[in-house]
Amino acid sequence: MPDPWKKRFFSILSFVLLSFLLVSLSLIPSLAKAESAHLVTDGSPSPIVVSSKNAILQGYGVEKRNIPYTGDTLYKGDGYVSFFYDYDPNSGKSDGTATFKVNVPTAGLYRLSLGYYIPADTGSKDTSIKVNGTMAENVTLAAPPKGTAVNEKMVTKIMLNAGTNELTFSRGWGYYGIEYVKVEFANLPAAISKMEAEEGAIIGEVSIEAADTGYSGTGYAAFKGTGSLTFAYNAASSGLYNLAIGYSNPNGDKKTQLVVNGQTSETSLPTTVSYTEVSGGKLMLSAGNNTIQFNVDSDQYHIDYVKLSAVSPPKLHQIEKKPVNPNATAETKALMGYLVDSYGSNILSGQHTLEDAQWIKDQTGKYPAMLSTDMMDYSPSRIEHGATSTEVEKAIQWAKEGGIVTFAWHWNAPKGLHDIPGKEWWRGFYKDATTFDVQYALTHPESEEYQLILRDIDAIAAQLKRLQDAHVPVLWRPLHEAEGKWFWWGAQGPDSAKQLYHIMYDRLTNYHHLNNLIWVWNSESPEWYPGDDVVDIVSVDIYNQAANYSPSIGKYDSLANLVQGKKLVGLSENGPIGDPELLQTYSAHWLFFTTWTGDFIRNGQYNSLDHLIKVFNSDYVITRDELPQDLFTSSKNEAE
Repeated sequence: MPDPWKKRFFSILSFVLLSFLLVSLSLIPSLAKAESAHLVTDGSPSPIVVSSKNAILQGYGVEKRNIPYTGDTLYKGDGYVSFFYDYDPNSGKSDGTATFKVNVPTAGLYRLSLGYYIPADTGSKDTSIKVNGTMAENVTLAAPPKGTAVNEKMVTKIMLNAGTNELTFSRGWGYYGIEYVKVEFANLPAAISKMEAEEGAIIGEVSIEAADTGYSGTGYAAFKGTGSLTFAYNAASSGLYNLAIGYSNPNGDKKTQLVVNGQTSETSLPTTVSYTEVSGGKLMLSAGNNTIQFNVDSDQYHIDYVKLSAVSPPKLHQIEKKPVNPNATAETKALMGYLVDSYGSNILSGQHTLEDAQWIKDQTGKYPAMLSTDMMDYSPSRIEHGATSTEVEKAIQWAKEGGIVTFAWHWNAPKGLHDIPGKEWWRGFYKDATTFDVQYALTHPESEEYQLILRDIDAIAAQLKRLQDAHVPVLWRPLHEAEGKWFWWGAQGPDSAKQLYHIMYDRLTNYHHLNNLIWVWNSESPEWYPGDDVVDIVSVDIYNQAANYSPSIGKYDSLANLVQGKKLVGLSENGPIGDPELLQTYSAHWLFFTTWTGDFIRNGQYNSLDHLIKVFNSDYVITRDELPQDLFTSSKNEAE
């Protein structure tokens, strides 16, 4: 048979055999013998770094520079992509972007780090990332260490294809520069399933032999020319899997074509006389039937076995069921225990405002598990202007109907409201709408300003006491988004914000004896963290672009690392809701999401109706009807 016809014949035969395998899988649950083994770590290639010099720039404002920004004397680097500009919407150009082309040997999950430049004392910045044209997420670039202007930070994990990938950055908020991008395998341990070559299906010039020594099982697949070896694998769940290949190859470095569920890539087999193991990278497998095929044209080598290990990170958190308040009420202890038990296994659905929670029920048939609302209109300076609120009554009723309650507090400044157009009294929680100086107040405890802080905390304590008297535990999230510095409580930096948080904790816990609070801190920055002794849950607010349902793994990992896995991690405000399957694939174990109100939930752009129906009917997402009936009374949830 002529060589071209031989290749065509074996291609047709390969297709027929592959089809037969898929049919067989429906009759035989798994053709793979799963061999349980100890935890392993796959080998990882060196990090891949791409300099700003190789970035491709488009649009308005963005440029390459190698000199410091005006007024800065600390930058000594080799150059950066500059996002030091303000976009002009009348320029006729789109906003600037920088694209870095990254070539990786195998598809899989990668850690993405950025080397970046931020002038000293200007705070953290935000950047937006697209991976191969698809929005990944917005990430925060933490301010460099004091006395420096550059930093490197692992900002997120991304899924890359084998070969060339495009990482495109656009300015989210603030002035900064990007010096380089770095990607490296997200190398995680996992349990192993092993399939011997003799369990696979062979065609062409491939045979199962046993003449060598050092192989495992009863033989190996000897590739002598055109042909293939195909494995059938029944995966317990969809997600990323590490692939390891046992082989020998004494005839010089080779490459083998790897076809996974019809998707083709290439894997290298370095020279080795003895049987050894090499990483084949990471595979995205579906739950149930999968095929993994090795194709060869003319090279000669031996495949002994393959190992597949589901990429699932070890449980890093050691979280106690005890709230930080040792005198927490029975209801609060029970709720805290339930939250700890749920963490990593499911995500609690949440929604801001009762009206939007009802809208979700009308659209999806499900209420969110958690209602988020605000103490804003109980602020004394708002009441002075005629504000009223019934949010506490709504929260009590929600809890009676079986839901969880969380409160934030848009704290209107105690005094010094400008109350002019654009800076009206009702915007008094913004720093630019008030002259109130929190740092002065805290350093002058005898001042009127300090006494007004206590007055306001006492006013909110009265409302929280109503919830305690109704036996309603509260996820309490005060001083939110402090590190953004747009609210007066964060305007003077981390020290003032942390001091104010400690004062509030002490006042509510020890003076007012409010024992129904689970304390939620809202920042991922280490310098803003008030301490393990006053925090039960760490959280962050993330507003990805419309219809970007990414798992925001970078922010999750940042928070988990901040507390060394010892605290619960929640998503306290969001626009688009992360896709439940991606949350599990990336092990982004958010305790809850809490979608913001109005357009973010209703306009169909940030969250499409199809997406909402998928989310609220996902087995991974807990809705109100799925919460236990004894949520606030069960002693089994409490710490032993």
